Amino acid sequence: MFSNPKTMLSFFCAVFGSLMGSLCTASPISIPPTSSWHWQLSGTLQYPNRHVYDIDLYDTPASTIANLKAQGRIVVCYFSAGSWEDWRDDAAQYPQSALGNNLSGWPGERWLDIRNPQVRTLLAKRLDLAASKGCHAVEPDNIDGYSNDNGLGLSEADQVDFNRWLADQAHARQLGIALKNAVELIPQLVNHFDFALNESCYRYNECGGYSAFTAQGKAVFIAEYRKYSTKLCNKAASSGYQLQFFKRALTSVGQPCQ
Repeated sequence: MFSNPKTMLSFFCAVFGSLMGSLCTASPISIPPTSSWHWQLSGTLQYPNRHVYDIDLYDTPASTIANLKAQGRIVVCYFSAGSWEDWRDDAAQYPQSALGNNLSGWPGERWLDIRNPQVRTLLAKRLDLAASKGCHAVEPDNIDGYSNDNGLGLSEADQVDFNRWLADQAHARQLGIALKNAVELIPQLVNHFDFALNESCYRYNECGGYSAFTAQGKAVFIAEYRKYSTKLCNKAASSGYQLQFFKRALTSVGQPCQ
């Protein structure tokens, strides 16, 4: 039935991932820690000469992903894993009991009860979509709900369990996965995630934790929403991080360190 062992492993991991343990946890793609990167989540896609493209899972056609891959790009697909979004096609499928408080500053979004089996089933379908579109990896957002005013009583243990589940599910589909923010959980999660993306860790003096990723040869991408800073660029370079400066809307090309 299977002429390629990798194809066979991918199939069984997708179906029996939770039972096959470590066989399904290998990272399917390795992003070099010195990779240049483009992060754009809305607006007409720009095409800077960058190695990694981190773009929206839903708004990006499979043909665009295929074209980027044909150019030798690594394609990371963004989606929200910890929040309900009222504009998504599957919004009505989420049980009302699994919806928490509104996300401050993000109209139409509410925190999700990540412990809920129905929620996890729906999120697994988002990973299926990423795999079917040909994404190399995913960037799940809002995976630090426990530390926010979520209205659901989420604990740190709940969050760690969910994030590890999410990583296992991504790997079962041969997708790499980014740890987005959640700095305080790095010691418990670094072995489960393939690279990291952080927003504003220099502003909050939290970037030091990402040395756990670079120690394993994993890429660390940092976004700062401020004017270009040579001082910060020097700090990032000495730590092995890839820093860029963005406008918060993420509709255009960021300014990387020179």
